[in-house]
Amino acid sequence: MTAAAGELSTMVRRCPVTFKPFRIFVAGVGFFSLCFLMTSLGGQFTTKRPGDLPFTTRAEVLGGQESRGVLRKISDMLEMIMKRMDALSKLGNTTDTHRLDELSSALDRIQPMGLVERIQAIAQNMSDMAVRVEQILQRSMANNRVRDGAFGFCEIPKDLRYPDCSSKMDWMRARWTSDPCYAFYGVDGSDCSFLIYLSEVEWFCPPLVWRNQTATPTLKPLPKKQAAFQSDIGTLLEQVGTGKESLSFMKRRMRRLAAQWASAARRLDDKLRRWREQKRILVHVGFLTEESGDVFSPKVLKGGPLGEMVQWADILAALHVLGHDVKISVSLKELHGFLGVPPGRGSCPLTGPLPFDLIYTDYHGLQQMKQHMGLSLRKHKCHIRVIDTFGTEPAYNHEEYATRHGYRTNWGYWNLHGQQYMTMFPHTPDNSFMGFVAEELNETEKLFIQRNKVNNMAVVYGKDASMWKGKENFLAILNRYMEIHGTVYYETQRPPEVPAFVKNHGLLPQQELQQLLRKAKLFVGFGFPYEGPAPLEAIANGCIFLQPKFNPPHSSLNHDFFRGKPTSRKVSSQHPYAEQHIGRPHVITIDFNNSEEFDATIREIMRIDVEPFLPYEYTCEGMLERVHAYIQNQDFCSPEVPFPPVNTSWALLGGPFIPLTDSRVLSWASNASSFPSWPPLSALRLLSSLQGQSCVEACQTEGLICEPALYRFINIKEAFSALEFQCEGLESEMNHLLPAFSAEHAECGLQHDPLLFSCAGSSPKYQRLCPCRDYRKGQVALCRDCL
Repeated sequence: MTAAAGELSTMVRRCPVTFKPFRIFVAGVGFFSLCFLMTSLGGQFTTKRPGDLPFTTRAEVLGGQESRGVLRKISDMLEMIMKRMDALSKLGNTTDTHRLDELSSALDRIQPMGLVERIQAIAQNMSDMAVRVEQILQRSMANNRVRDGAFGFCEIPKDLRYPDCSSKMDWMRARWTSDPCYAFYGVDGSDCSFLIYLSEVEWFCPPLVWRNQTATPTLKPLPKKQAAFQSDIGTLLEQVGTGKESLSFMKRRMRRLAAQWASAARRLDDKLRRWREQKRILVHVGFLTEESGDVFSPKVLKGGPLGEMVQWADILAALHVLGHDVKISVSLKELHGFLGVPPGRGSCPLTGPLPFDLIYTDYHGLQQMKQHMGLSLRKHKCHIRVIDTFGTEPAYNHEEYATRHGYRTNWGYWNLHGQQYMTMFPHTPDNSFMGFVAEELNETEKLFIQRNKVNNMAVVYGKDASMWKGKENFLAILNRYMEIHGTVYYETQRPPEVPAFVKNHGLLPQQELQQLLRKAKLFVGFGFPYEGPAPLEAIANGCIFLQPKFNPPHSSLNHDFFRGKPTSRKVSSQHPYAEQHIGRPHVITIDFNNSEEFDATIREIMRIDVEPFLPYEYTCEGMLERVHAYIQNQDFCSPEVPFPPVNTSWALLGGPFIPLTDSRVLSWASNASSFPSWPPLSALRLLSSLQGQSCVEACQTEGLICEPALYRFINIKEAFSALEFQCEGLESEMNHLLPAFSAEHAECGLQHDPLLFSCAGSSPKYQRLCPCRDYRKGQVALCRDCL
């Protein structure tokens, strides 16, 4: 039948031009005939199954004998028409009227009863169907484009705001099978699936106009909850878990200090008396995960370092006691579950919004999050706080700058805000000081200790036998005056490195060590480990801490331990905090290689009586106060208010800085505009360093602390004028020593990149502009107005 229709069409095309009216009529008959055939197969004699797509047809003949009869009649009719047309085409000299009469006669003889009416009805149905098809086409255009994507028909949008879209598409075409997470997000190898992923899961391509953008509802921020101090640590201990000796050590410490945490919480609550927001906090202890090697847990009972576990235990306790919603992770499986990491190898973003306000981790955990969070780490890194024992300076943290200028190390280069790194001691003002706690004694305990001190008893700080090598000379001098006790780990035989005159107790549990320190007069450091918690615990128990001075100071330039660490800090002794912030008579720092000085110092110590002492910032209350202030005030996610504001004229006010009475230090003028800041601008003290002096040192000489959060308020030309620098030129560049004045060229330099604002660093070429601040007594992390 299809062949007959084709012959009709061919025959009409062959008709001479002189037969034009007749050809139109025949074409019309052929069209209606074909419409009838199409309707018979696809409309009148078909049905649509519920699962069919809009354009799917299924030929299912319903009429049986009737439909076959009709089709046979149409076939006979078309065959007769073609024969007549072939005969008529040969009658070149016949009139048009005669030809039409002949054709009309043929049609009359073959026309079944009612056939014309049926053809007309079918034509009307076809017209209605065409309107409906057009409507369906318009509504389903967007869906068709998605289906077309399976065959490569999706075009890459051209948008200057998304310059990487095309290159990312090329990458997806080549590598989408490299990680199962892409298939998890619906990528199937088609261009459209790539575009959907790159615009809706990642953000390298613009939103697609043909996608239903309302499919993903806008997430409303969760309602804020009030944090309430809590003294019961039972739920915290359950969360810490079991299975590792390191976790058991941390839980024992939490139980031992639980009463002190509860008492401190009550005192701080009375002091603050204000509404505090409860935060959702994840604590991921990366160095304890099996994937990082966890070298600490097996050594807990063998004299290994405990400082990190002491600090993490206290961080967990502080966050819990402050009333925050804390989750704890010590494995990658737990990390994946808490964050919503999609299945795969970590190439894709998280499956939903970040379910935490803050994430506390370490460098190991940060690296693990980079491997498993994909691009989400870049998006959410402002929520991260990195527990970093020795500190990370801005020059090492800024990836591009560190690479160009030789500051690149195995750590650092994360492009975080400097104060997102949190240290064990307040040695790096560019970072935040997290700290830990030492056990605090009540007045009765202090009095008991003072009455029972053994004046000629010394305890040596060194649990590992290797620390005792090469220390025979000054130990022999000490042995003339005092009974020496050690706590060196051993399994079966006494370590040969420990002299015979030393009474070695072996590795002691924490409570027994405390009792030993409460009897001893002296606690002696060997120079290593650096900056541990033990000296503060000894001082808190009434010991004098004697430690070696380093000359020259130890740093990454001359000592293997610091080489590769992201800091240029110069360590002048085993415990710089104890030396600088506590000092004599509790802390004495001398040259252990000078036998005469060592001998004289021991005799001096035997004449000195000291009381137990613990700085407020290392008490439970001090740590709670500090951590509370950080959580409620530090915000590295919200954009800062631009400074200086556009069209600001300081000339009308004489500049924003005014001198303090009888001082070279300037403060923020009270009549200058106020800008949101923490610490507040009332704490700002502006001064210039000497050439070759860092801002850390310059602020210390005035009894102040360098405050990097205030740098942006002094990174203006008016600061140079206020300090009476005559600038012949003013430039802005990336340099961690700026803002600074170069006397050689009379040039003033402003900092171009806020990530490079740095208290650390010095150069003989520069006098640096330094933002200093005051601080609360016993709490150097906080200014007087910071609470």
